[in-house]
Amino acid sequence: MSLLEVSGLSIRYAGAAVVNDISFTVDEGESVGIVGESGSGKSQTALALLGLLPKQADVSGSVKLGGEEIIGATEQALNKLRARRVGIVFQDTMQALNPYMQIGKQVRQVLLQHQLAAGDAADRRVMEMLRRVGLPDPERQFRAYPHQLSGGMRQRVMLASALIAEPDLLIADEPTTALDVTVQAQILELLEDIRDNTALLLITHDLGIVAGRCERMLVFEKGRLVDAGPTTSLFASPGHAHTRALLDVAPRIDRGTFPAPIKASTILSVEAAEVVYEAGGSAQLRAVIDVDLSLRKGETLAVVGESGSGKSSLVRAILGLIPMHSGRVVYAGEALDGPVETRSIAQKRDFQLVYQDPVAALNPQMRVQSIVGEPLSVHEPSLSSQERIARVITTLQKVGLDDNYLRRYPHQLSGGQAQRVAIARALILEPSVLVCDEAVAALDGSVRAQVLALLRTEQNKTGLSIIFISHDLAVVRSISHRVLVMYMGHLVEFADCEKIFAAPRHPYTRALLDAVPVPDPVVSVRVAPLKGEVGSLLSPPSGCVFHPRCGYAKEICSERAPEPRDVGGSRVACHRADDIELTPQHP
Repeated sequence: MSLLEVSGLSIRYAGAAVVNDISFTVDEGESVGIVGESGSGKSQTALALLGLLPKQADVSGSVKLGGEEIIGATEQALNKLRARRVGIVFQDTMQALNPYMQIGKQVRQVLLQHQLAAGDAADRRVMEMLRRVGLPDPERQFRAYPHQLSGGMRQRVMLASALIAEPDLLIADEPTTALDVTVQAQILELLEDIRDNTALLLITHDLGIVAGRCERMLVFEKGRLVDAGPTTSLFASPGHAHTRALLDVAPRIDRGTFPAPIKASTILSVEAAEVVYEAGGSAQLRAVIDVDLSLRKGETLAVVGESGSGKSSLVRAILGLIPMHSGRVVYAGEALDGPVETRSIAQKRDFQLVYQDPVAALNPQMRVQSIVGEPLSVHEPSLSSQERIARVITTLQKVGLDDNYLRRYPHQLSGGQAQRVAIARALILEPSVLVCDEAVAALDGSVRAQVLALLRTEQNKTGLSIIFISHDLAVVRSISHRVLVMYMGHLVEFADCEKIFAAPRHPYTRALLDAVPVPDPVVSVRVAPLKGEVGSLLSPPSGCVFHPRCGYAKEICSERAPEPRDVGGSRVACHRADDIELTPQHP
């Protein structure tokens, strides 16, 4: 008998099926991945396994854990299963953790509720579990609140809470989606190390994670289970067209041609940029420190690095959305000084920005027609209403939407459609520079591929220059001509895309590349993840800010900060760039 047996599971809301007649099993100690695009029923299935669906859900079928039926069970019976026999880790740790309760007390609740330990014994078990999940200072974190921890540390707390009762099954619902690639690698490695014989049901849209971590794979499409089998077999020979489609659009860091370097003239240059935030009292937080960059006409420049590296601060300062403490920005031969409000109407028109979350960026009270057409009202007020609508329709067609969307509100759009509308709004003025701040991070594989293809097409047609901020290096590899790598506000490497991916010169760049999972179980390589967390910008390490996490550091690295210099065609800030071999596992 399998540990988990799901038979004929269906979930309906107001008669509409979101999960339709799904059956599968999970054996003791087995790792099973569930993949599929948004709306495929993955998370609804996970909630059904724990009896967490809302009352309006119409659930039928059978879910048995160790032979005990979950569908229709009483709340009292379910509470005996939750955390004790089945643990769960959610994607959004800030919503999953109680903001008013200290971390240690939240984890201890599991032990107290199931009478597994009490008093000092419970505290000792919690402290030991916090150590096992790799929290750097468990005694202090025990008393900390969720908002005082980084995203990676909060996810470690969620793992501690889910595993402290030693459950038979762990459900991980997109546990690493919002994390940096290095932290993601740490969490996945940790999950393998500490789950012991706990079975794992891993829900994700990242096929690379499934390829390296799961023995079997289940593929969902529109509420149905369309493919299932051993992971290696399904990757090699998909049994369903949808599985093949998911594999085809999955970005890969280990293959594909690199975009050819652009030789055009420089359209934008930044010299010695610094961004400083007041941090209370006399304290200052230096978010960007002495960064130089250039952007050529028709080029895509990617800016990468972990959270807190200064990517968004740098770009927002270039756009004039936040003040630049010092430095110089030159666009088309003219200095861009001061906040965006003081810049000329032509300069404002030439720079457009696309945010990560389109639903939050779009006005919920405006229809698509008004959202996309609003910039024309500001920059081309002489257009008639008919001319404006015609321009809106033409621009929507560029992004793959027809005039049926004109009257829709943002909440009536899917995530991919909303992002297309945001891009249409940015492109309708035919800008010279488009800034994409994690613009495809929240999109499903097929939609992401379509949006990236759209950006390439527009760039080829118009010579559009793009600054592409992303933590997804597989996507960066496919679209970028050059890459700027940042760490704790510093430029650590700047080079052509092919040089960055095939022959990185900085240990941090190598660590980022090694952390990216490859969607192929045959070539997937397990690399020891980068240890530790990004340091505090209020009290950065001496010398090279990366040296506390660097496996190549020598005494000079802690004593003196390296100056950026040219090494083998790359601009790199590393004392040892000449004498260490950093070829990545997946060139």
